[in-house]
Formats: sequence, C-alpha cells, structure tokens
Amino acid sequence: MTEKPTLPQTPSGGTRIREFKMPDVGEGLTEAEILKWHVQPGDTVTDGQVVCEVETAKAAVELPIPFDGVVHELRFPEGATVDVGTVVITVDTEPGGSAASGEAGAASHPSTAEGAAREAAEPGPAPTPTVPGTAAGGAEASGRQPVLVGYGVSASSTKRRPRKPQPGQSPAVPGAGAALGGTGVPPAQAEAQAQAQAQPTAAAIQAELNGRAGAAAVSQAAPEARPLAKPPVRKLAKDLGVDLATVTPTGPDGIVTREDVHAAAEAAAAPAAPAAVAPVPEAAPAAARETRVPIKGVRKATAQAMVASAFTAPHVTEFITVDVTRTMKLVQELKQDPDMAGLRVNPLLLVAKAFLIAIRRHPEVNAAWDEANQEIVQKGYVNLGIAAATPRGLIVPNIKDAHAKALPELAAALGELVSTAREGKTSPAAMQGGTVTITNVGVFGVDTGTPILNPGESAILAFGAVKLQPWVHKGKVKPRQVTTLALSFDHRLVDGELGSKVLADIAAILEQPRKLLTWG
Repeated sequence: MTEKPTLPQTPSGGTRIREFKMPDVGEGLTEAEILKWHVQPGDTVTDGQVVCEVETAKAAVELPIPFDGVVHELRFPEGATVDVGTVVITVDTEPGGSAASGEAGAASHPSTAEGAAREAAEPGPAPTPTVPGTAAGGAEASGRQPVLVGYGVSASSTKRRPRKPQPGQSPAVPGAGAALGGTGVPPAQAEAQAQAQAQPTAAAIQAELNGRAGAAAVSQAAPEARPLAKPPVRKLAKDLGVDLATVTPTGPDGIVTREDVHAAAEAAAAPAAPAAVAPVPEAAPAAARETRVPIKGVRKATAQAMVASAFTAPHVTEFITVDVTRTMKLVQELKQDPDMAGLRVNPLLLVAKAFLIAIRRHPEVNAAWDEANQEIVQKGYVNLGIAAATPRGLIVPNIKDAHAKALPELAAALGELVSTAREGKTSPAAMQGGTVTITNVGVFGVDTGTPILNPGESAILAFGAVKLQPWVHKGKVKPRQVTTLALSFDHRLVDGELGSKVLADIAAILEQPRKLLTWG
C-alpha cells in the first residue's frame, strides 16, 4: 500500500520540496546548536555542499546537504538548539515546477467579472467565485506576499457577502430547498424565486467583486503590521536594540536587510553620543550588573562529565617538583634538528613522550573500570588525550595509538590536534576512546592543580609552569628551570604504589632526558 505523500508535488507527481533533518553527528547525541548558516533562501545548493555549522555536546560539525536544488526555507535561526531528527532546511529540487502548477491553477479558475457572469448563467447551483491570490485560486496574484522563514503567505480575510433579497423575496437560508413544502409558499412561486437567486444581475455580480477586491487589498496590507525580515536580520536587530518597525526597508518586496539595520543603529547612536558624558548612577539595576550565559553544547557536556567523574571515581592526586633544565635545553636543540623541521617542538612534546614511556614500564596504569561486569579492563594501546581550551569550552581530543609513534610522528600528531581544536573542527570521533590525558596548565602561568579524570580514563597528568627558581644542583644553590607535575588517578584501578612509580618515572625522564633512549 502506497503511503500518501506529505510534501508538495510537481505537476508530474514527483516530490518537489525535500526536507533535511538534523542528523545524529555523534554517538547518542539528542540535540545540536546551529552556529552559522552558509546559505539563505533562494541560494542554489549541490549535493555535498556544506549548508550550516552546528555544535553538539562534543564538537562543532559542518553539515552537507545530500541533494541538489534551491533553498526553500531555513526552519531555525542561528543560535537555535534543535533536536536530532527535526527538519532544519527544505530544498526545492525542481524550482520550475511551482510556476507550471500555478499557471494551470489560474487557467482552471476564472476570476474576472466576465467569467463569473458566464458561470452564473449556467444551470445548476451558483458557484463560488474565487478571489485572486487565495489558495482556492491556485495562482499567485501580484499582491501575494513573499514567503519568509516564520511567515508563509498571509491568509485572506475576505468572506462572501450575503446577497440582498430582491423585492418581495424572502432571504435564502440553508436547507430552504428541502423545506419549501412547509413554508406555505406555492411551489410555482418558490421555483421562480430559486431561479432568480441562481441568476443574479450583472450589477450585483460587479458589486460583489468590487467588495471582494477591497477586502483582498485590506488582507494584503495586513502583513505590513510586522516588518519582513529574515531570522538572522531579526537577531541582528535584537542584538543592536533596533526596532524593525522603525527601519526603512530597501530589500526586494519590502524586506529589511542587514544594511538597513546597521544604518538605523548608526542613526540612533548619533544623537545619543552626547548623553555618554552623563554621570553613572551609583547603583545600576540588577539586570545590568549580571550576565547570564546559557549552558549548552561543549560546556554543558563537560560539566556533566566532570560531575559524573568526580562522584563515581575515587580520585587521588600526587605531586612532584622536578628540575627540567636539561629538558628545556633538549627542546631548543630539537628545534634546530632537520628531522624535526616544520613540526611543533615544545616542552609538552617531551612530557607526552615521558608519560608514554612511564606507561610502557607500568602498563597496569592504562586501564578502565567495567562497572557492569565488575572487571578491570587492561588496555594494550594508549590513546593520549590533550586538554585544549577553545572559545566554546574545554575539549579533550586524543592521539590514537600514541604509544606506537616515534618522536617526529608524535610531534606531527600533537600539532595537528591542537590546530584542529583551535579552529573548532575537532570531530566527535577524535574525542572518543581516550585512555589517559595530559592537561597543560602551565601555559596560563599556573604551577599545578588537581585535575579531574575524564570519564572512563584511569589517569590524568597536569603539567605546570616552568619557572626559573633557586635549586640545589651538585651541592650548590643555582638558578634552575623547575616545574611541578600532578598525577590524578582512579584509586579503584591504580593504588598509591603504582601511581607513585608512574609519576616518579615521568619526573626522572624530564630531569635526565637521556632516559628517553635508555627506557624508550
């Protein structure tokens, strides 16, 4: 059995308007925020073209359209949070189909006085003349308003006016034909009256059409009560504090454009400039002293994950302060090495290599807790996560199989990971499957901290700031470059002895970098 189609059809019967729904761009995500539209209604799109950028609880993702056509409607503005499976954009795959359909509808529904009189002269029940521009007319008249997101064509408010009874004729009521036998009116006279009602005079027809034209003009003027503007323009006006009703539109069909809004904002700001020297009140309203930021996207997911981790995994954090003067010298030497040319070489690279070597020496630290089966799952691979601060919040992409990478390969992977994260292009897959993590708090000048585990991971290492400090070196107090490391671990998996050995090995490698060769 063929299901009845729900979308507009072309004259040939094919689907003309196709819907594109918000996909599940991650595993089990239920919503995404629209960050930016790359197309607008009327733009031509092709299969595979990116139409918008969305942010999920894990990353920002670009969405490509899966078919060709012309953008018909954007269902949501930028900044809106949309559930997975909801239609976000519609595309007209046969832009010429609507015009042909409209012409056919106009030809089959006469709307002139001549056509109405001709239909009225035919025997049978009097037809209801259609009003140009309405849905019943089937054609788009010149007074039709453009379709914008959130509007649609304005519904006509015209109604058929009752006919005035002729002299000596009683007003027609519904069901009168069935009740003629009970009114006391002779059948011959009733039949004559019915024929007179079915054949109105030309003057009556013309008066009715004139009345409808006036009502249609009123209904067409109704949308002007709310200025026409696309959602991004409305949002811009709201952000700038501009009332669209006061803006003079310059776009096609009276649509307010971005330039119109900016011009109105500049005009409003010009006379208000002298008022800026007025004294500031001692106490501003509470609303002006607070800013509320919705918790959504990456920040929302991070908050939920950290709360879950803090209250499910028993955290233990240990600290060690180490002299990394030799490591800092090695970093400068590696920057001049031809084999490392074009790669990101910094202290974090050597900290990451030291962490991987320590895990190789103590593989039990690289594990996960399986609550359902009450098992400890030992991992034979290391997916090394690197905490990255982005404008949208903290994300932790990871380097797959980092344990198997040589130093140049690790440097290349680390550089690509950081660059992708800063551009907001990190994919959800890049943030899944991590086993251990490094967070570099030293870039903010912070000495150390007590990092919280990522859910499902066994350990996280905090790398503090490297500072020049007095240090006892070879029996004398000398200025040395010193840092503090902090290792948090899940005490269900890692006991104090194992955690201490891992942290001590990392410190030993950074103090004596030659151990990268002897232990690696």
